[in-house]
Amino acid sequence: MRVIGTAGHVDHGKSTLIAALTGTHPDRLKEEQAREMTIELGFGWMTLPNGEEVGIVDVPGHRDFIENMLSGIGGIDAALLVIAADEGVMPQTKEHLAILDLLQIPSGLIVLTKTDLAPDPEWLDLLEVDVRAAVSETVLYDAPIVRVSARTKTGLDTLLTTLGKILEEKSERLDLNRPRLPIDRVFSMSGFGTVVTGTLSDGHFTVGDEVEILPSGLKGRIRGLQTHKKKEEKAVLGSRTAVNISGVDTESIRRGEVVVHPNQYQSTRRLDARFRLLKDASASVKHGDEVKFFVGATESIANLRLLGTEELLPGKEGWIQLELRDPVVTVRGDKYILRRPSPSETLGGGVIVDHQPKGRHKRFNEDTLKSLESLAKGSPADILFEAALALNVAPLKEMVAKSRLESATAVSALTELINNGQLILLDAMRGDPITVSDTLAVALPHWNALHGKILQTIEAHHRQFPLRRGIPREELKSKLKLQPRVFNVFINKLITEHAITDSSIWLSKPEHEIKFNETEQTKVKELLRTFDQNPYATPSLKECQSEAGEEVVNALIELGELVAVSQEVLFRKRDYDALVGKVRAAIGANGKISLAQVRDTLGTTRKYVQALLEHLDAIGVTVRDGDVRKLRK
Repeated sequence: MRVIGTAGHVDHGKSTLIAALTGTHPDRLKEEQAREMTIELGFGWMTLPNGEEVGIVDVPGHRDFIENMLSGIGGIDAALLVIAADEGVMPQTKEHLAILDLLQIPSGLIVLTKTDLAPDPEWLDLLEVDVRAAVSETVLYDAPIVRVSARTKTGLDTLLTTLGKILEEKSERLDLNRPRLPIDRVFSMSGFGTVVTGTLSDGHFTVGDEVEILPSGLKGRIRGLQTHKKKEEKAVLGSRTAVNISGVDTESIRRGEVVVHPNQYQSTRRLDARFRLLKDASASVKHGDEVKFFVGATESIANLRLLGTEELLPGKEGWIQLELRDPVVTVRGDKYILRRPSPSETLGGGVIVDHQPKGRHKRFNEDTLKSLESLAKGSPADILFEAALALNVAPLKEMVAKSRLESATAVSALTELINNGQLILLDAMRGDPITVSDTLAVALPHWNALHGKILQTIEAHHRQFPLRRGIPREELKSKLKLQPRVFNVFINKLITEHAITDSSIWLSKPEHEIKFNETEQTKVKELLRTFDQNPYATPSLKECQSEAGEEVVNALIELGELVAVSQEVLFRKRDYDALVGKVRAAIGANGKISLAQVRDTLGTTRKYVQALLEHLDAIGVTVRDGDVRKLRK
């Protein structure tokens, strides 16, 4: 699931553009509609030409509401920088662009709106030159430019097609199975109770999950989930999600808190970060300055501690430690923004390198600065995790070799990743020490992806062939395109965890059962009635399939109701047991028996007797000695 966000100067047509694309106007407040500007975040969704459904966050463009904009822009996959053709690049265009750049929004495109108001095509050409200059040193330096008019509907198809291509080229978000939903709206619905919304930045939520709201520590349970106003049993990474939470009052929750699984996150009042001051900032920042801190949908006043310097000049970068007035929930790698409280101004931003520092740093300590540099590059565990992600499924020693970590450091990092659940061992014995070995391992995101693909493939097979016990191992391996060792260790782990059931050559979900519907039950009764008429001279396999259907007959064999002694001859289970008993008894009495004697004893034809005796030879009940059979010793 992807989410895109608008950005741009007030009254440049962001909300009107979304209304033209989705059919729904995102301005939900009366004041917004009266003033014809977005004050709070607005939301919508649409389906792209390639079939992908995406959510849209419409953010305020007016300077007075820039901080509301920050709460919506952080969780998006791509940005639409909207610039009106009759006005061009304006102050909030530049400020929004700077924020997109600081947050390193992964992709985007530039939309020239209101092109119907442009004096002539040459004006639009000149405007594009101006826009290219404005974005040249930002993340949107090579973003496509699309000309549209929401009023005349021109260019909208091109916009959707271009957006689809951009999102196709963007890799999926990293799923570490630690769901975190920053709350950007809180409200109550009659008959449902408390509802919060946000963009799920990691993992997934399922109806019935116990959740915790941080930093307050309130706990509740997910009563319902919606994505784009559709009920869902599971909310997935990257989706715009509404969560109905039982056991928590609306008045107890505030925007900026996060919904998480219990015991997975901790709040903090102190952060270490890399900071870049915008080159067009009105002034430098100094140690001890008071700033506004924004991450996700969270806002807090913070005291800025400059490390290694007394002052940071516009356009420069440095290390900072933030002392926050309010606790926040964030993790290493999160992007943030700092603003000056008064006069209001976006200062800059960067990336958090330590979300749980042990204490206040000595500002000019060389060891502290070196430690922060190392953290920016990644801890040993981070480096090893990146190697594991790059290799997918591989032996531990290959992951360590790719990471270039020293052996003792690598073992410590492996232990940390395994204990945290970020690295899954596939073929290690319980209790084995963690060493740099040939043991196969996989990073959690790849495990989740393949785990899900295996289960989805098995479930699809159950839906397509409900009367089969499961999918053959070899067929599943072929569909997954896995090497035998990798396939076997994955399957064995899933069997051990009781996620799937192994029955010889078949693999199935534990809850899967072969069940006949009413029509099939009627066919089964009619088929078995023909077996009643002459239990030792039964209809052939083809005749059975013609009467009841191939899937029904195969299911009866799988269930043990019928026994196939050859490719053509079938017996009911109870008749088969009786036949085997009679053959055993006759040989026990006489020491041996011929095919003709069996035929005469059973009163049937040679075809059935020969098939039965060859079957008993094959399964080890009898052994052939010339023209007679004896019991196998």
